[in-house]
Order: sequence, then C-alpha cells, then structure tokens
Amino acid sequence: MAMHFTTIAALLLTFSSLNLVTLQEKRSFPTDTKSLESSQSLHIRAASAACDGTLYSQLCVSTLSTFPNLRKKTLPQIISAAVNQTVVQVKATASNSSTIRRKIPHLDARDKRALQDCVELLNNTVTELNAAVSDLSSNKSSSKHYYDLQTLLSGAMTNQYTCLDGFAYSDSNVRSYIEDSITEISRHVSNSLAMVTKIKEASRNEVFPGYGRVEGGHPMWLSREDKAMVDATTEVKYDLVVAKDGSGNFTTIGEAVAAAPDRSTKRFVIHVKAGAYYEYVEVESKKTMLMLVGDGIGKTLVKGNRSVVDGWTTFRSATVAVVGNGFIAKGITFENYAGPSKHQAVALRSGSDLSAFYQCSFVGYQDTLYVHSLRQFYRECDVYGTVDFIFGNAAVVFQNCALYARKPNENQKNIFTAQGREDPNQNTGISIINSKLAAAVDLIPVQSSFKSYIGRPWKLNSRTIIIRSNIGDLIEPAGWLEWDGDFALSTLYYGEYSNRGPGSNTSSRVTWPGYRVITNATEASQFSVGNFIQGGEWLNSTSVPFFLGLS
Repeated sequence: MAMHFTTIAALLLTFSSLNLVTLQEKRSFPTDTKSLESSQSLHIRAASAACDGTLYSQLCVSTLSTFPNLRKKTLPQIISAAVNQTVVQVKATASNSSTIRRKIPHLDARDKRALQDCVELLNNTVTELNAAVSDLSSNKSSSKHYYDLQTLLSGAMTNQYTCLDGFAYSDSNVRSYIEDSITEISRHVSNSLAMVTKIKEASRNEVFPGYGRVEGGHPMWLSREDKAMVDATTEVKYDLVVAKDGSGNFTTIGEAVAAAPDRSTKRFVIHVKAGAYYEYVEVESKKTMLMLVGDGIGKTLVKGNRSVVDGWTTFRSATVAVVGNGFIAKGITFENYAGPSKHQAVALRSGSDLSAFYQCSFVGYQDTLYVHSLRQFYRECDVYGTVDFIFGNAAVVFQNCALYARKPNENQKNIFTAQGREDPNQNTGISIINSKLAAAVDLIPVQSSFKSYIGRPWKLNSRTIIIRSNIGDLIEPAGWLEWDGDFALSTLYYGEYSNRGPGSNTSSRVTWPGYRVITNATEASQFSVGNFIQGGEWLNSTSVPFFLGLS
C-alpha cells in the first residue's frame, strides 16, 4: 500500500489545484446565471480551439479547461501551462517508480533495472519539458524556436515508450503499477506537440523538418572551434588523457568522464589513447559539451557484453550511453561482444541532443546502435550488426557511412533499421545519405543462406529514407520487411531516392501504402542534414565534416 502514497498525494494536490482554479474562475465570472454560462461556454470554446488537431482532444480540452483566464493567454502561454502541469505528473510518477523499486519484495533484477530505467527517463523528461517551457518564453527566431520545441517534446514522448519497453521480458505485473500514468504523460506531451505545430507552420511541406543546414562540409550546429578539433590535420589540445599504461591522467574512460566539469558551456576534450577498454561508460545529462577523441577505429576500443538474455534491459545493455547534450566522438570503436544468441545487446546508446560521431565504428549483433532520441549526426562511421542494428527514435542522419550486415543465427534475418516514431508530429526518423549497405566479411561466404532487409517498422509511424546510397546485392528484392502482419504499413514513411548498386532496383519492392519511390529532389531534400536536423545551425561548432544537401 505504501507504494501508492506518493501517487495519492500528487493526485490530492492536483485535485486541490483544480478546485482552487475553479474557485478563482467563478469569482471572476459575473454572478448572473446567463452570463456565467456564456463565460463558461467561451472558456470551453477557447480550450477546444487550442486543442484542435491534437490526437487526444478530449484529454486536451479537459486539461486546458482547468486553466484560469484561458482566453487571455497566448498559445505559447497555454502550451507552457499544459507542459508545467505534465511536469508535476512526471515527477510524481518518477517518485512512485522509485518507491515500487524499494518497497516491493522479491523483485527480480530485470524488473529493478526496468524501474531504474523509468526513473532515469522520467528525470530526463522533466529536464526536456522544463527546457521546452523556457523555450516558449524565449525570443528565439521562429524557425529555431519551432524546431527546438519539436525536438524536446519528441524526446520527452520517446522516454515514456522506452520506459514501458523495459518490461518487455518481465514475467511480473510491475508494469501495471505505472503503465496508466506513463501512457497519460505521453498523451499530454503528444497534445502539447500538436499545439506547437501551430506556432510556426513550416514554409514548405517538410517531411523531416528540424535537422538544419550544412555549410562548407560541416553541419551548422558545430562551432568553428569544434570543427578545428575534428579536422584530422589540426593539433588538438586535450583537457585530459586516458591511457591504459598509466601515461595519462586516468587509466579508465569512466574516471575521466567523472572528472569533466558539469554543465559546461565550453568544449571539454578527453583523449583516449589506443587500447581496449573493458568498461561501461555513462555520460550523464550534466556532462555537457564533452568530446572523446580516440586514436582511430580498431585502435581505441570500448568493449562490453551486457545483453537482454543476461537480464539487462535493452536500454541498460549499452556499453557506452550518452545523454549529456553536445557530445562528440571521433576515432573510437564502440562494441558489444555478447554475440548473436544474446538478442538485444547495445554497443552505444545516444540520447544527446546535437551529438556528432565522426570516423567511429559501432560493432554488435542485434540492436547495435541505439539512436534513442533528439538530434544526432554520424559521418564516415561503420556500423555492424544483424537484427534491427540501427534502431530508436532520434532525428538522425548517417552521411558517408558504411553499414554492414553480419552473419546472424540460423533462424534470423538481417534488418538494418528499426525506426521507432510513435506520433505523427514527432520530427524523428532515420536518414541514410551517400552511404553503403553491404555484407560484412563473415556474412559474404554464406550470404545466400540469409535474407537481409533495409528496415522494418518498430513503431506505428516509423520513418526511414535512404538517399543516393550504394545498396548491395544482399538486400531482398522486396527491400523492406513487415514487423507484425499489416501493423504500421499505412502509417509508416519509407522512401528510396536515386540509389545505386545491385540491391537498389525498386521494381519488386513492397507495395505498402506508406512506402514510396521518391522521384524528385525536393521531397528527398527534406531528409538532408540541412532540413532534417538543423545541421547548419550546430554542426559547424563540432568540426565534423558534412554537407547540407543530398550530396
């Protein structure tokens, strides 16, 4: 019973607040019945107008109807009030999750880890929602304002689904204690996201809005200083050095990350010298503007072997997990060597906004690279895996990358991508540009024994596009694979544009309503670094090379 005290207290607080709001509104209304009814009608009408176009309109109207003086509020003020109310519920749910983890006897390790995931994800949600409220009151330019809000709310919603996904292999009923609350939070965030679309209607019919422009071969979100550091010809000044032989400041990456300043606004660079580092590294949300520089793919390696089969959640299985915003990695191999029989086993998970990876390698089998949320960029990187080996719900662009399918288990298929967009208003998806899809060395001799596909829809509004890339002959003529019957086949967005190679022939592709062969550059360009992740506004600061358009 104790596990529900926090929730009950939060609900009592909410009900008290609602009663107070109602009392305040009644005091401000005229006392005659006709005028009172007219004012109430106008109040509901204002709520309905703000909620027009939301997916959960009844929940939206009932929420906004509790706000006083609604007709006098601007749309950003209304959204702020809605988001602030959601924050209260998120905090209560996080507290309840912590209480369940402590109080329920005989919880197995998997359930404890799933609840730990939920607490972390809910805390990240509070951070993202508070940032959204701050954005709503800022004086940013309209386009930046709009795209940043979309990103923050999209990430906050993704966190809720990730929390529930952690119980996928649980035999208990622990999920039921928090599921209703988590679902309601995601719906509140969805409604706020839908209202945000009214702040700025995109000037074009953008398919993948919000990634940004590219200039001079680098996304604009990277500063001049960061560009210089990523440039291989530039001498880099390191703040800390990690070396296994003791010649640096630390012998482990985790120690160096812990020593980095919290909430930095300046780039902090850690050099990780050549060697294999068997450790699990977590870059927390407070570790911002961090850069890890290795000595090159296959020289500096971070290795782990956590997996779902061994009791970890997919979220928690990552060898390296990055949440602190503005993260950059260069010249490092991230590996999960659990093997093809261990199912989900993540090499790297990123929920870092405006993060960039340059000349890195990601090695695993199932679920190798977890592009969890927010905006990410990968340039000249290699990704190895088998089942759904690039997955998640970030707004992510792979540019000039090499994606390799490995030899899976006998009963498995290779699927390069499994994109997890739940809501049609999320500005998320996977864009693969000027890259190659090929068989890894271990698959080549037995390639005819296994089927390989570009992707399948993990969630309802899954979105993936492949542009001007070389598709190898390992890809099945159908190109794409169902997830479960006709699930998501009408709501997904899968596209191919101007690809080459033996696997690029689209004449026998799937005929799903959501699949299309793109025939014009205007539509395809919406998936570019410039238009999709606002790369032109932040990649300039990272020194990671890039191009804004399709080539």
